[in-house]
Amino acid sequence: MYSLILHGKRLGELQKWRYLSFVVQNVTAFSNSYSSASASDVSLRDGQKGKNFTVSYLIDSLGLAKKLSESISRKVTLVDKVNPDSVLSLLRSYGFTDSQISSIIRTDPRLLITDAEISLGPKLQFLQSRGASSSELTEIVSTVPEILGKKEGKSISRYYDSIKDIIEADKSCMYKKLSQSLPEGSKQDNKIRNVSVLRELGVPQRLLFSLLISDAQPVCGKEKFEESLKKVVEMGFDPTTSKFVQALKVVYRTSDKTIEEKINVYKRLGFAVGDIWAMFKRCPMFLNNSEKKICQTFETLKKCGLLEDEVLSVFKKFPQCIAVSEKKIANSIELFIDLGFSRDELAIFAKRFPQCFVLSAETVKKKTEFVVKKMNWPLKAVVSTPAVLGYSLEKRTIPRCNVIKALMSKGLIKRKLPPMSTVLVCTDEAFLNRYVRNHDDKELGTELMAIFTRARAS
Repeated sequence: MYSLILHGKRLGELQKWRYLSFVVQNVTAFSNSYSSASASDVSLRDGQKGKNFTVSYLIDSLGLAKKLSESISRKVTLVDKVNPDSVLSLLRSYGFTDSQISSIIRTDPRLLITDAEISLGPKLQFLQSRGASSSELTEIVSTVPEILGKKEGKSISRYYDSIKDIIEADKSCMYKKLSQSLPEGSKQDNKIRNVSVLRELGVPQRLLFSLLISDAQPVCGKEKFEESLKKVVEMGFDPTTSKFVQALKVVYRTSDKTIEEKINVYKRLGFAVGDIWAMFKRCPMFLNNSEKKICQTFETLKKCGLLEDEVLSVFKKFPQCIAVSEKKIANSIELFIDLGFSRDELAIFAKRFPQCFVLSAETVKKKTEFVVKKMNWPLKAVVSTPAVLGYSLEKRTIPRCNVIKALMSKGLIKRKLPPMSTVLVCTDEAFLNRYVRNHDDKELGTELMAIFTRARAS
């Protein structure tokens, strides 16, 4: 069977969470941690100041795009230039190009607040002491920045050697020759052979590295790796996607007994076996949740006013919500109430777009205020089309809305404002055909297209 997998043979797929009266006292309990409104305002101002500085620094020092810099600023906040400057200076001293440094920071922005002298420096020195040339060191670290998060010594050494071997083998397509030179049954031998199998299946190099640096080290196994890979292939996961690697990690480190116990937990909550596997296909990592966490999130959403079958529906639609903390859900509800949504509307939100629980407060506020205050759509329109909160403001919402505003200013839209769904939910092609290309006036069409593309490029 393993030889069949080696040649990329695939088997068939397996079978395939009402009203929102979330206890306001729960929300209040979380807000009690703030001593006063003024103290909260100061904290928010300081946080925004730090975020603005971080964005400016990333743009000016690394040449990153504004949107990417804003995304990174949600993961790490810089207070001044001293520490990040030290980190960049250290990396450059080892021969890292600005492009490589940008790639490293995009992957692990926390490195900017790491002590360059005490933490990063010794690790780079250690790797260099293993005989790595400057080009080898910079290539490997920029390809897999996570290696700098490993402990100095045997741990970082082991990961470095593995990654180096894979990069070299990948360049020369010499997996078989490399594996033949290693003692049969050794971890390194297993690793090379397993990577060869994964490459045959079409797993991209960037995904292979996430397996190599995984604490579970699935690619070091032999029989267990073969069994796990067989199961994942039979489930129909696409080897070119990250879900394939996630599923392989979960299956490899989770015993059949544990998986059966997790399935029984979901069955007791009302899920059919087919539903559970469909959820696994959507989000393999959902099987990592403990019984306590699964039941806690289930009960939290019921406290929000959802009926049991509605909670089941939410779980099926967005299994990732199971891992969301009770505090995060409470904070999300508090935010929506502050924005003017009623509790009934919030219940609809949770059912139609459970992803709302994992969106940042800034994202929800910015997108809601744009469509409501700048475009004058009512809050009810957002409730009817909650997916708008998941759309890119810069690449989708603003360009399309700019076209609509231009048409309205010219009196070319008879109704006061088109329904949000007809403007934002459709594909770009459908939107352009409906609002840009359907005019006899070619100059108008050209003008509208320019408005649309200019907003997307800015």
